[in-house]
Amino acid sequence: MDIKEKALQLKELIDEAESFVFFGGAGVSTESGIPDFRSSEGLYNDKKEAIPPERILSHTYFKMHPKEFFAFYKSKMVYTQAKPSVTHQALAKLEQEGKCKAVITQNIDGLHQMAGSKNVLELHGSIYRNYCIKCGRPYGLETVMTGEGAKLGEGRFEGIPVCNCGGIIKPDVVLYEESLDSSVLQESVSLIANTPLLIIGGTSLNVYPAAGLLQHFKGSHLVLINKESTPFDNNADLLIKGALGQVFEQLT
Repeated sequence: MDIKEKALQLKELIDEAESFVFFGGAGVSTESGIPDFRSSEGLYNDKKEAIPPERILSHTYFKMHPKEFFAFYKSKMVYTQAKPSVTHQALAKLEQEGKCKAVITQNIDGLHQMAGSKNVLELHGSIYRNYCIKCGRPYGLETVMTGEGAKLGEGRFEGIPVCNCGGIIKPDVVLYEESLDSSVLQESVSLIANTPLLIIGGTSLNVYPAAGLLQHFKGSHLVLINKESTPFDNNADLLIKGALGQVFEQLT
């Protein structure tokens, strides 16, 4: 059965269900030009990096080496030119039609909201939210990238966004060694536990605690869409191995 036929099966499941929840990972945004992490061409397999990205993107590294952290973060994690893909747009349209109850995403790029989705739960935070670690004052992305609205450090702190109170401005993204936001996690668990149809796309389902959310699903149909195999393939009622865009362009 080819992707078009499986996409039609998915369309039937969506039509029959009262609503569904979508749970997505990096593969949702690769079609927008944002690299993923674990594929052969992903960020974690970039041999040019002397220090493993997993280490750079840790809480410890941020605290100990903020200058190097921000140099990596600005060049590898922020893609302000990216535009919503077919998948982002289709999900927003399905929400407007009352079918997509919520999007739970592991991405930090804000593309779901840019496409028009309203109920988006960002498990790993967002590049568009930033705050001073000293006084808690919120800042936008422009401050982190250019220092506009605050200031950029000098000398040892060159290139680091600094609040007017002197504290470092940290992106509101979940780094390694940090916990997910408990309220976002609890709402995600509730949504997954109560949806009749759960569609999972563009994620390897190897990252915990996010991947652990699947254990709460008690609905009728689980759909998995991913280019590579996942540990949960055998649990899927409908398994589609392919690009998300090829599937979601059939749904609009």
